[in-house]
Amino acid sequence: MPIFSYLAMPRNGAKDALCAELSALEYCQVFPAENQEVVVLVTDTPDETIERSLQSALKTVESLQSLSLAFGYDEKE
Repeated sequence: MPIFSYLAMPRNGAKDALCAELSALEYCQVFPAENQEVVVLVTDTPDETIERSLQSALKTVESLQSLSLAFGYDEKE
């Protein structure tokens, strides 16, 4: 069960669009900052295959300027 948290920076003026696009993705929780143009994204996928698929989907989010990994945890059995 890979769990990652990211700081997501929207393109100029696209914070609301970014929140909507990320929220539409399965396995994602979005926490927008109240006073800054930044979004915290937490992902929790059931396995590595789905994690790779989610990573590919994140690369296609048009309102996303940059995504910085803040924390990652992958529990190996």
